[in-house]
Amino acid sequence: MRIAVLPAPDDFDAWRDTARALAAQQVPPDDVVWQVGDTPEDLFATAPADTPPPQAPSPFSVPRAFIDLARSVVMADDPERFALLYTALFRLRREPKLVEDHADPLIRRLEVLAKNVRRDIHKMRAFLRFREVQDDDGVSRYVAWFEPEHHIVRANAAFFVNRFASMRWSILTPEVALHWDGQALSEGPGASKADAPEGDPTEEVWKTYYASIFNPARVKVGAMLKEMPRKYWKNMPETALVGQLIAGAQARESGMIDTARDKVESGMGGNAQAAWAALRDEAASCTRCHLYKHATQIVFGEGPVDAAMMFVGEQPGDQEDLAGTPFVGPAGQVFNRAIADAQIDRARVYVTNAVKHFKYEQRGKRRIHAKPDTGEITACRWWIEQERMLVRPQVTVALGATAARSLLGRTVTIGRERGRPVQLPDGGEAWITVHPSYLLRLPDEAQKQEEYAKFVEDLKMAQAALV
Repeated sequence: MRIAVLPAPDDFDAWRDTARALAAQQVPPDDVVWQVGDTPEDLFATAPADTPPPQAPSPFSVPRAFIDLARSVVMADDPERFALLYTALFRLRREPKLVEDHADPLIRRLEVLAKNVRRDIHKMRAFLRFREVQDDDGVSRYVAWFEPEHHIVRANAAFFVNRFASMRWSILTPEVALHWDGQALSEGPGASKADAPEGDPTEEVWKTYYASIFNPARVKVGAMLKEMPRKYWKNMPETALVGQLIAGAQARESGMIDTARDKVESGMGGNAQAAWAALRDEAASCTRCHLYKHATQIVFGEGPVDAAMMFVGEQPGDQEDLAGTPFVGPAGQVFNRAIADAQIDRARVYVTNAVKHFKYEQRGKRRIHAKPDTGEITACRWWIEQERMLVRPQVTVALGATAARSLLGRTVTIGRERGRPVQLPDGGEAWITVHPSYLLRLPDEAQKQEEYAKFVEDLKMAQAALV
């Protein structure tokens, strides 16, 4: 009987090396007992004395799909996971296509474990909440408490390092603690919830924001609980509001209908404005993609939070990046002239961009605009969705293909979509036209005037669509 000892419950590399050596020596799965440190992991870990270490393994390759599966399964909180994986590995030598047989009971069980691990990783990313505390030297640190179901904390570390690279933070869990000082990641022993702070002033702003974007007309309690199970609520500040928000959903929905009639005259009120300010302040520290490293600052949207019409451009230009305000450069001047010719009051519309940071190429002293790629558009799409949830415009005008892709989540051909409404998932209406910078790039003056007239006509049609 072989006792295979692994140093950590989520150490895939150690399992792989040990399993490969055992398989190379044709050690049957029933003759191996797996354990982590001094604690037996296998349900049948009652083996006698240890055996000599295995010899160096002979070359042995497995499908990439099995490696990917095993990386997830190793993190599962199942005492039989190592034995199950080794059994599959042992069988792969004579059944090379085993991992493709999704009807095989062993593969099915491994896939279920992997799915549960991936779901737990997602839940940690979605439901972990940082709270601000002050160190002894008065420097802010953000601390979060999370109780994972599986051994996922170390695997999730890179996500939080990339997402919150500029913050000093700690993530406390019962198994292990992660600490990031802005430069290096370190580990500490597990903690208890008592070691984590209870709350901070930022939570009040977050609660205000959450309450403001809560849409009673769309409440589906079953779907909400499926995506956000109650066991995560105790560590999330906004979930303290969920019960009362659901309870008052019908009354709030009626109130929304009544308020809609005089929305423009009375405004959205302090809650929506405070929520928008909180969203803007959060966006100021956005690190969702690499563009924040090079831009001067984020350029957030501006305009009334009860605007009936929203305009979405591509990204800030050089002048917008310096000023921190959208549409103030040459393209912005064309835009202002066009909406004036379309008899649209800019003071009553909300103007923003699909990508919030300036992407450029440095050429001498000049910064030349560079088109955002799909990853950058996707990374910034979250901000557009939050802006739309707050403003709730009846009509959204996409200025260019990048803006259209951000709104619709797919590649759009302007010539095919232009001049007709496109329904958005939230019930609003999108109109797609060119970006004002397109008009600036036209070399022929007659063509420029013709395209400008088409652009103004597009804006008029979008304006006419307002109820």
